[in-house]
Amino acid sequence: MHLATLARHALSRGTTPAATYALLTRRTRKPLPSARAVCLALTIPLAETTRRLDDCYDALLANPRPGSETDTGELLEALGVFDVPASLDATGLAVVELFLVAIDAMGGIRAGHQHGLSRWFTTGNLTAAYLSLAAARPLPRTGDPTRYWTALITAGELLTTTPNPDTRIKYALTHCRTQAATHP
Repeated sequence: MHLATLARHALSRGTTPAATYALLTRRTRKPLPSARAVCLALTIPLAETTRRLDDCYDALLANPRPGSETDTGELLEALGVFDVPASLDATGLAVVELFLVAIDAMGGIRAGHQHGLSRWFTTGNLTAAYLSLAAARPLPRTGDPTRYWTALITAGELLTTTPNPDTRIKYALTHCRTQAATHP
């Protein structure tokens, strides 16, 4: 049976992408084709699948340790290899552009925070990205607080116009407005 078909079947039964990868790899002893099958079963385009797997091939898939299938699957999932790209509408794209302005105005960002934001942009989880940025702040020496809070206020206003906005966005927007007023 074709690996992508097996992956689709496992995913349709509620198996996580990480667990599906582990299942396929244990069965085939072929980590790269198993990871590719999971990505394709999740409808991630082949070119994007190839790029993602090339990025982590040497570290995770080239020389797997026996019995490490579950750990490797979880790492692939944590790295965003199995993240399904969302199609953003014009509002979503504008919000992401404002987030990028805010990130630039931070004056520096931790790698882990950047990774999380990148995953949320890919999957279209703009609420999580907004809440994360609203809880952060620009660096004292290199950041631009005015530009940072202004970008987040505009992004928050756009997010509140979407159908059924998360109520946490309104609280975060109020926080951003307060920060903008105290950091002109």
